[in-house]
Amino acid sequence: MNRSLLFGLCLTSVFIVAACLSYFWTPADTETMNISARLRPPDGLNWLGTDHFGRDLLSMIMVGARTSIAVALVAVGIGMGVGVPLGLAAAAAQGGLLDELISRLNDLIFAFPSLVIAILITAVFGAGAINAIIAIGIFNIPVFARLSRGAALSLWKREFILAARTAGKSSSRISIEHILPNITNLLIVQGTIQFSLGILAEAGLSYVGLGAQPPLPSWGRMLADAQTMVMLAPHVAIVPGMAIVFMVLGLNLLGDGLRDALDPRLKARRA
Repeated sequence: MNRSLLFGLCLTSVFIVAACLSYFWTPADTETMNISARLRPPDGLNWLGTDHFGRDLLSMIMVGARTSIAVALVAVGIGMGVGVPLGLAAAAAQGGLLDELISRLNDLIFAFPSLVIAILITAVFGAGAINAIIAIGIFNIPVFARLSRGAALSLWKREFILAARTAGKSSSRISIEHILPNITNLLIVQGTIQFSLGILAEAGLSYVGLGAQPPLPSWGRMLADAQTMVMLAPHVAIVPGMAIVFMVLGLNLLGDGLRDALDPRLKARRA
């Protein structure tokens, strides 16, 4: 196992374990305010300090990890679940009307960043974690559609695909039985990268008030609440900021490590 993959896996595992543990235990109740202990610096009682309401920051980070991971994971699932079939269908059409239609639809979605999509959705349905998931998921669809289309197009001219067509297999069957297994490695790596971008997107949406709503903790909203207290209690901003940095860093290293491990050309080059 290469160092990038190992280090990324360790970093990511810390936050995943913390998020899972928060379902059963946290050092303190994240909904209980203690004004007398507000803005307390890290100490033996509160390892990461407290926020402006006196809530334990370690507990907030643990529950916030659960929120960020859940939003990013479901959003990536939506993007992959819709985008991959669209990309495979476009590649199977090989320049036909369906391919052109899907490609132009991808361009249309790419024209609107996830924040703009979130604003449009929240303007109609209101702010919340569900709407953040929908916004990030919609933005992920063309990413996976383009990736799967490009990878599939390069395979449609290969000999084993021509043999499958000669055997009378339909385009949809070839896509499922032969194309999809050969691009799974690319999808896994891209899914890891989009997962890290989903963490950033969720934090950004929560920062501007469009993500998870109180009393549910969110790293982005913790940063937004701390921006007026940076000089007074810098740990209130540093803690959620570093949580986002380390989570995204771990996922990016994990993605790089998976790419190196799963790409046979890179294996041969290292050998």
